[in-house]
Amino acid sequence: MKAPKFAYAKPATLPAALALLDQHGEEAKVLAGGQSLVATLNMRLSSPAILIDITGIAALSGISTANGKVRIGALTRHCDIERSAEIAKSVPLLAQAVGQIAHAAIRNAGTLGGSIAFADPAAEWPACMLAVDAEFIIAGKSGERRVQARDFFKGLYTTALQPKEILVAIEIPLLGAGYRSAFLELARRHGDYAIAGVAAIAKLDAGKFRDVRLAYLGVGATPILAKGAMAAIEGNAYSAEVVAAAQQALGRELDPIGDLYSAPPTKTHLARVLTGRALAAIAA
Repeated sequence: MKAPKFAYAKPATLPAALALLDQHGEEAKVLAGGQSLVATLNMRLSSPAILIDITGIAALSGISTANGKVRIGALTRHCDIERSAEIAKSVPLLAQAVGQIAHAAIRNAGTLGGSIAFADPAAEWPACMLAVDAEFIIAGKSGERRVQARDFFKGLYTTALQPKEILVAIEIPLLGAGYRSAFLELARRHGDYAIAGVAAIAKLDAGKFRDVRLAYLGVGATPILAKGAMAAIEGNAYSAEVVAAAQQALGRELDPIGDLYSAPPTKTHLARVLTGRALAAIAA
């Protein structure tokens, strides 16, 4: 299929982009890389009156570290994160996850902000943002506001982002010594969306798990921070019994939506298996 007809604008600055959004409101769509939007246009799932291409706004790209946080511009491409020594050092979970995103050609075009704003529950970045306790900086006509990742994802493809706003950056707190992470997912083929996946972070303190974070993808209408499973692990050393307790708690927390290939019980089972593997990897 071909995309429907639409007007096209490529503003050079954020104020110009926000002015266009203010003018067109819900009839506009923002192009931040096109990984997901181009597909929905071609399938006629999206039919905007105007496409606002923000990829020329240089200020929305880049990775920097200051004041105890890593700041990543929303237009930073997946491949830029993949190649970043700063990300590998400071936020290794993202480095572990990025290679699972689609294929190299798509990682060369798709952006972190575009993936977060699209909010596909089977995508890697939304779950990672929960695990790293990210904060999103959102710009609108009246200025900037900040939203925590745990408050951003509202429902299937639905976020706290308003029609006349643009996600401009993501800030991630730096973790201290002793933190470890693991990202695992299962897909039918490499590059496909995950059937189930987990982004896991924990601090090992005298052999015990502290500040445990388990965020899941592909097993609900949004990425899920599994607080019950996290509580079952917190303060305990790695053991088969602790893993089993976390897996049992997880079964009570997840309510997956089945798809063409996997029934809800299958997704829950896979999430439990991945939990055990992630905890083993962190404890190793």
